[in-house]
Amino acid sequence: MADAQNTSSTLYQTLWNSADILRSKMDANEYKNYLLGLIFYKYLSDQVLYKSADLLEEASDDLKEAQATYNTAWEDAETQADLVDELKNDLAFVIEPQLTFSSLVANINDGTFQLEDLKQGFTNVEKSDEIFNGLFADVDLYSNKLGATPQKQNATIAAVMKELSTLDFGDHAGDVLGDAYEYLISQFASESGKKAGEFYTPQAVSELMTRIMIQGKEDQKGLSLYDPTCGSGSLLLNAKKYSHEPNSINYFGQELNTSTYNLARMNMMLHGVDAANQHLSNGDTLDVDWPSEEPTNFDGVMMNPPYSAKWGAEKGFLEDPRFSSFGVLAPKSKADFAFLLHGYYHLKDTGVMAIVLPHGVLFRGNAEGKIREKLLEMGAIDTVIGLPSNLFFSTSIPTTVIILKKNRTNKDVLFIDASNDFEKQKTQNILNEENIQKILTAYNQREDVEKYAHVASYDEIKENDFNLNIPRYVDTFEEEPEIDLKELNADMAANSAALAANQAELAGMLKELTSDDAEVVSEIAKFIEMLEGGVKHD
Repeated sequence: MADAQNTSSTLYQTLWNSADILRSKMDANEYKNYLLGLIFYKYLSDQVLYKSADLLEEASDDLKEAQATYNTAWEDAETQADLVDELKNDLAFVIEPQLTFSSLVANINDGTFQLEDLKQGFTNVEKSDEIFNGLFADVDLYSNKLGATPQKQNATIAAVMKELSTLDFGDHAGDVLGDAYEYLISQFASESGKKAGEFYTPQAVSELMTRIMIQGKEDQKGLSLYDPTCGSGSLLLNAKKYSHEPNSINYFGQELNTSTYNLARMNMMLHGVDAANQHLSNGDTLDVDWPSEEPTNFDGVMMNPPYSAKWGAEKGFLEDPRFSSFGVLAPKSKADFAFLLHGYYHLKDTGVMAIVLPHGVLFRGNAEGKIREKLLEMGAIDTVIGLPSNLFFSTSIPTTVIILKKNRTNKDVLFIDASNDFEKQKTQNILNEENIQKILTAYNQREDVEKYAHVASYDEIKENDFNLNIPRYVDTFEEEPEIDLKELNADMAANSAALAANQAELAGMLKELTSDDAEVVSEIAKFIEMLEGGVKHD
């Protein structure tokens, strides 16, 4: 285990170091596309080389040997044709020998590298199968940010590729490379600040939501998961860690931002998710419902949508089956409940949904109040968890995780106030394993815990006008301890006596002082008089 950890650590550090080449040229939200795109292209290239060596029955764990074997096989037209068929069947793509990452780095070393060759490699992969379509669209190899001239652009990309060439991605089995990719995404999120909200949910929050969602379904084959605002796919991919049937999970995700959508696709592949199990869409979740063809309901729904975003909210949405039974729409200026209702609509009757939202959804009135009341009448809201502030890169506000279910037998709601349980790291707060476990224990036991958790009946919530603001149900107020006046008087007397003794000692020391300056002698005398309880001086 230690070796695996050391290998991962070295991999993480090397990947992160490669970002230094780009860091001075553009911000993290931009250079992440270059670095993650190049890593992905190297991953695909290494796959082709090792798979080819296996198919040619010359298996090797050395990348240079595998490249040489591939070069030789390509020289024979018949062997080349058979190899292409096999690679397309097994990998769904082919990268020609002269365009593999290894070959391009060899060109860099002998001074013949041209960006056009890398661009051609990108294009060939994108055209090889629908799953790769447009995958490298955000890697602008001719951007002025890489350098003012084509030569400088060439040199910048070449430098990054040389740094990455020290790694052999074929050495990393399982999810090691995928986890390294996640590490990079998290580092970019940290550097990107508010822009990070578009693509990343902090790992600890993802873990909490996933562990709640997957409880009781760990052994289920073909588990179906849905994230309508999937970002880089990190939230969905957490399920692999907790499912006992990880290779059978079906992932459904939609993302509005095309760059982030491409990142999610790469992330899925790097985590070894089979093409048949990943169903990702690039679109506006609220404007056009997706998925609209089977399957449309899922075992688990997890989402971290943009907070209080604007949306259309046209009257026509009142006829939309996602919203029609509630009679009102989330306001145009705050789409929070629109996202919540969309996710809930796509939840199976036996499923669990977890969504992160700002606290305003718990108490805001008007249309949001009516939606909240209807959900409570349905028994849809199972648990409300208050999280600490400053957990997310994109905002410092405290957030809440709301757990929703269908066909519950009662309408009570469990409130958990975890807002004070966190570990501070630099400028960010995080949930550590102890914090997460405390929440999970309260969630599973579903009973009152003083100053931490409370199970509120429907009647209690109704008495509160369906306001779910957590402090109404979990009192975390700490009373000031009563003051013992007798003890206080004794302390004051002791302090006064000590002060008097110190003043007397100081006065004695001052009396021993001498000076030829009459004014200094006069001031010393006044100070002694004050210490001994005489006249106060201004």
